[in-house]
Amino acid sequence: MDRVKLGNDLTVSRLVYGLWRLGDDADTSPAHVQRKVEACLEQGITTMDHADIYGGYTGEAIFGAALKAAPSLRDRIEIVTKCGIVAPMGRHAGARVKHYDTGRAHITTSVETSLRDMGLERIDLLLIHRPDPMIDPAETGAVLDELVASGKVRAVGVSNFRPHDLSLLQSAMASPLVTNQIELSLLETDAFTNGDLASLMERRIHPMAWSPLGGGRLFGGEATPLKAKLTEIARAQGVDEGAVAIAWLLAHPAKILPVLGTNALSRIAAISDALRVEIDRQAWFELYTAAKGQEVP
Repeated sequence: MDRVKLGNDLTVSRLVYGLWRLGDDADTSPAHVQRKVEACLEQGITTMDHADIYGGYTGEAIFGAALKAAPSLRDRIEIVTKCGIVAPMGRHAGARVKHYDTGRAHITTSVETSLRDMGLERIDLLLIHRPDPMIDPAETGAVLDELVASGKVRAVGVSNFRPHDLSLLQSAMASPLVTNQIELSLLETDAFTNGDLASLMERRIHPMAWSPLGGGRLFGGEATPLKAKLTEIARAQGVDEGAVAIAWLLAHPAKILPVLGTNALSRIAAISDALRVEIDRQAWFELYTAAKGQEVP
């Protein structure tokens, strides 16, 4: 599997395994989680995407138990996690309202908790989960720089930031912001034309794409021209429709990194089918046109 360089010191697999549903599985035992990681590794998928809030602030500990039971896995994977969302549940049950906190104390505590819960000495990539309308860029930038300098975090980035949010934070930092994890799929195409993707490409920043299958909405409900086109290409190339939808993202020159999350081992084992799909320029626009419901101007 191709690997993509983020910043100066981190490479990740082109496909990323997302663990936001890890705590929803009926089986969260270390052995079962280990099987999921190994199914990824068999395909060359080495990058695991977490956030402190996943599973009501329990997901990282579930994953950490698997690493503790199989410590050899740690050296074979890159761990991404996010912080900054405070929701009234789990360790933040006392919060009066869901909010964002990008202050020094919260980020520092979140990182220390993530390291402890996953049994790590270092997080490979830390992302600020959401743009904070109360951000103090000097404070947030300084603590992110300090975490990189300390070795507790290898690289830093953001998630769901607009170009101006990213520029503001980067202006207060010495360390580069190496990615922006944004929603991208055939059902969420605005970033291709609203400047979000263009800004990242201008900065030579490779985006990560969350919900690249539209949370499953691509495949349920009534028939649509988009579903028909996905099925046509899938049948012609011997894969399922999900592989075609992911291949559509992979075909873009921005080198998008799709983040795919599923708890089914059979579906995990098929994630890399997307790499076998050929999407030329006209096929890309056929899918884009079907997604938009009209031809391009």
